[in-house]
Amino acid sequence: MPDTRRKRPTKARSPKTPKKLLKSPTGIQGLDEITGGGLPTGRPTLVSGGAGSGKTLFGLEFLVRGATQFDEPGVFISFEETLPDLAVNVASLGFDLDQLVKEKKLFLDHVHIARNEIAETGEYDLDGLFIRIADAVRQVGAKRIVLDTLEALFSALPNPGILRAEIRRLFGWLKDEGLTTVLTAERDRPDQLTRHGIEEFVSDCVIVLDHRIRDEVSTRRLRIVKYRGSTHGTNEYPFLIDQHGLSVLPISSLGLDHHAPLERISTGIERLDGMMGGKGFFRGSSILMSGTSGTGKTSVAAHFVDAACRRGERCLYFAFEESPRQIVRNLRSIGIDLEPWMKNGLLQFHAARPTYGGIEEVLLVTHKEIASFQPSVVVVDPITNLLTVSTMNEVRSMLTRLIDVLKTQQITALFASLTAAGGDLETNEADVSSLMDTWLLLKTVEVGGERNRAMYVLKSRGMNHSNQIREFVITNDGVRLLDVYLGPEGVLTGSARMSQEAREKAESTFRSQQTLGRGRELERKRQIFEARMTMLKAEFEVEEEVIQQSISESKLLDAEVLEGRGQMEQSREADASAYTKVKRAPASQRR
Repeated sequence: MPDTRRKRPTKARSPKTPKKLLKSPTGIQGLDEITGGGLPTGRPTLVSGGAGSGKTLFGLEFLVRGATQFDEPGVFISFEETLPDLAVNVASLGFDLDQLVKEKKLFLDHVHIARNEIAETGEYDLDGLFIRIADAVRQVGAKRIVLDTLEALFSALPNPGILRAEIRRLFGWLKDEGLTTVLTAERDRPDQLTRHGIEEFVSDCVIVLDHRIRDEVSTRRLRIVKYRGSTHGTNEYPFLIDQHGLSVLPISSLGLDHHAPLERISTGIERLDGMMGGKGFFRGSSILMSGTSGTGKTSVAAHFVDAACRRGERCLYFAFEESPRQIVRNLRSIGIDLEPWMKNGLLQFHAARPTYGGIEEVLLVTHKEIASFQPSVVVVDPITNLLTVSTMNEVRSMLTRLIDVLKTQQITALFASLTAAGGDLETNEADVSSLMDTWLLLKTVEVGGERNRAMYVLKSRGMNHSNQIREFVITNDGVRLLDVYLGPEGVLTGSARMSQEAREKAESTFRSQQTLGRGRELERKRQIFEARMTMLKAEFEVEEEVIQQSISESKLLDAEVLEGRGQMEQSREADASAYTKVKRAPASQRR
């Protein structure tokens, strides 16, 4: 019997997609990039650091950004600072905590814990705190919470066993409630993250904030020690606290996969473009321009800036030695006026000495200015001033990060570098030449008691470029490259070049006069030739006429002779055959 039972259709099994760890963006600039999206959602994150490292501000910005940017209300429980103090402290950063509280986007609470009071009232546990937090969460529908700080919360527990149990219970309770939590902890010693040494083990994410002083220069750094279930950046990242809150610079190990445009942009000096294959620099490339003091680095950079602004492109100029007004005034003397570009917003200066902060702060400020202004061209003048606040290795690291950022955004960057006089000019002070795509070297040439300026292209990746050393002068109309004159001792500059120019001009004038004389002589000969030809033609025509006349007369005479002979024969009645024979005689004679 055939089986008539209807078979149930079998469902195709789809492969199970592994659950991904949910993350809550912090809104802190740069932090979400190195954490791959933010802090773990519904899990505790420990933020550890010493005094003044920015832990409280980190927690508050996490809540404020969450409430204002991601519609996630939050609760802030302070165990140290009072609420009025908190509101005042963060007002300078533009955070209006009172307004957020009125809008029920934020709940602030201050819990005062005094050890002597606890001793009088009996055993201490966290049940009351849990009830208080749960009520605060319910009032605003909080998704995020910050507890600041754990040391103040557990300061009343002298028993290590109870302390460890309560810490574990607190982290477990927060996780059960599904709150994305930030707990701050004080770091007493560099070799440990927290005072009790247990919080980092029960946290899903641990972030360390560091504020160090080296050579009288302040430096802030952030490091993600662990992040369960997620990859993350493991390096130390500089961060900055300014009027906009925290900013973390995530760039430390970018892959070299940026785009390489084929477009070329002018250097602003036509003959320098000619040295670069006639088209100038590649867009998005990095250019190093090094030279000793007074060789004209800022003037050449000004041409580059002026050309960019004339194309309608934005230019950001980082000046570490001169003020913008000083730069504009000095460049007017050589015919370059940058002030109109400043007024119409195409050119922006950021002028400050690097000593205002550490190398990381300089990098962060540079990064923020670039992100804010969105330039097409960046000039840094000079990078060697960065050595006043840091070591060679750190400056090189900083510039590597900066160049990576600029290349990723296809921003063409010109870096001026001051080279010490008397040394090897091709040894750059900042040791960054290998990072650059093009290297222009400016130098002074001392010959015959004169100092003259010269430049050459030491390297330019991806293009044919000149190998000549070109003298240039700074005139009232800007930088002007001069022709190359070679003498017995090499390239001639200054007075030697001018003498050579005069000699060549005299030789050229002499050759020109010679050429004109030969032309005139040739014209005279041509006219004589034509006159002789005319005369010979006339003579030929006369002779021809005489000869033709003679030929005609001869023919006529022959005809008359024949006719006369015929008449004579007829009159003598001669034999007709004889007449014929005579008559044919001329034909046989012709043969």
